[in-house]
Amino acid sequence: MRDSELHKTKPIKILVVDDHPFLREGIAAAVNGQPDMILAGEATTGSEAVERYRQLVPDVVLMDLNLPGMSGIDAMQAILQEYPAARIVVLTAYRGDVQALRAFRAGAAGYLLKNMLRKELLDTIRIVSTGRKRIPDEIAAELGRHSLDDELTERELEVLRKVAKGTPNKLIAAELELAEPTVKSHLKNIFQKLGANDRTHAVTIAISRGYIGAE
Repeated sequence: MRDSELHKTKPIKILVVDDHPFLREGIAAAVNGQPDMILAGEATTGSEAVERYRQLVPDVVLMDLNLPGMSGIDAMQAILQEYPAARIVVLTAYRGDVQALRAFRAGAAGYLLKNMLRKELLDTIRIVSTGRKRIPDEIAAELGRHSLDDELTERELEVLRKVAKGTPNKLIAAELELAEPTVKSHLKNIFQKLGANDRTHAVTIAISRGYIGAE
């Protein structure tokens, strides 16, 4: 058998990064049941994911975003900085377009909601392993619904996080060392970008789109 033919018969090596053991077990069962795949390793934190990648150099990484310590985005960026050809599929429970956009900007090759795993996991692994990207239709539609021009700035996010905690404008101004009219100006921009009617509506939209987490 020629080297090229031998290479084609090698199973796809997969690294799973998630801090929930039941999810890792479910993925392991699905992957190890396929003749063209093998679970090469697991990690439960972002920093462990980087170390395990160095040890294993897998073909595909399945990376949860919400990890203890180093986030999934940070771990992905660290891996890609060392291994630019790494193929990483983001796993998340959140539908927000903002999180998806951040993941793709960080270099993700695929993006899967955890409720899609049963139907789309194996196909996604196979597609990404060949160097292609995989974006589920509903995520692509969500991304297409919003303009890049409506992204909130870091300062606007700081104000919005304070608003989400019920902090009044005067106190937000003091805590962020801003003038109160500046806080009101930021809120006006936030409402406009999110299409919100008031503070509560803005927080609700921001949570649904993934700008801030639900407390």
